[in-house]
Amino acid sequence: MSKKRKQYSAQFKFRVAMEAVKESKTINELASEYAVHPTMVRNWKKQLLGNGADVFQNKGKPSEPEAVAEAELYEQIGRLKMELEWLKKKAEQFS
Repeated sequence: MSKKRKQYSAQFKFRVAMEAVKESKTINELASEYAVHPTMVRNWKKQLLGNGADVFQNKGKPSEPEAVAEAELYEQIGRLKMELEWLKKKAEQFS
């Protein structure tokens, strides 16, 4: 039986990454305090520092999950239009 991976909330990751950015404690100390692997703390810190500017530039733009949902809806509309055209074509053959 496989072991299920732990999933951490965005708020938890942000809190740990902010602690790492402050550098009041070492990465290993933070990892043991929050019971996560030191590599995860380093990755979260890199993500925070690398994408930190994007937090303030997201004015009026849809967030990624919204953009993905919108793209999926347009894809579904296109698929339904194609099915409708196919059905119309087949219906003409029978009438």
